[in-house]
Amino acid sequence: MLVMGVAAGVSAQGSRAVLEQAVDTQVSSQNAAAKGQDRINALDEETRQAMADYRALLQEEAAVRRYNEQLTRQVEAQRDALASLDTQLGQIEATAREVMPLMQRMIDTLPQIVAADVPFLEEERARRVADLAAMLDRADVTVAEKYRRILEAYQVEAEYGRTLEAYQGALPGEAARQVEFLRVGRVALLYLSLDGSEAGYWSAPDQTFVVDADYRNAVRQGLKVARRQVAPDWVQVPALVSAGSAP
Repeated sequence: MLVMGVAAGVSAQGSRAVLEQAVDTQVSSQNAAAKGQDRINALDEETRQAMADYRALLQEEAAVRRYNEQLTRQVEAQRDALASLDTQLGQIEATAREVMPLMQRMIDTLPQIVAADVPFLEEERARRVADLAAMLDRADVTVAEKYRRILEAYQVEAEYGRTLEAYQGALPGEAARQVEFLRVGRVALLYLSLDGSEAGYWSAPDQTFVVDADYRNAVRQGLKVARRQVAPDWVQVPALVSAGSAP
């Protein structure tokens, strides 16, 4: 019985050792498997990160490519714009060469218009022509501005034919004196002395002013209309067909 008990004890210890070894082996296998899984997980994470980085690089490369394409289009557009500007500058220079003689002729014609016209605002109109002539030689004034101002002068001259104007000026003669002038378009130029005692009109055929007291009331009324002191009304003016024409 004792021998059997001892054998049984030895057998139990051997089984326990085998069991513990098996357990240790299982634990070791599980630990190894866990470490292997960790390495797999780490590799998988690295792979995912590498893929994410790769996609980001692809997107960045696409963005850079689109940006370069846009820059290329902008550079081409700028080159086209520069070419167009060069063409326009050439056309402007050619136009300037053609316009300058025209503007000179227009300025030269203005004094002729003034000289052949009724002699009103002579100093103002002569000064305008002189200013235009001086401006034509200035390099700091563009061709477009020169042409605009010349056209403006012609427009002013055109307006004289459609307006009624009152102004004070010197009556030409041996004893120049200040009078009130009444300009009725380009139809008539009349005057009234400052004391209202004398009136007269410009006689185109005689190229001089003619004294005519019959126009005193008409000139006085016309001056008021021109200054908007009274409502517009008929104004009696001489017919400029002969010296001393009757009203």
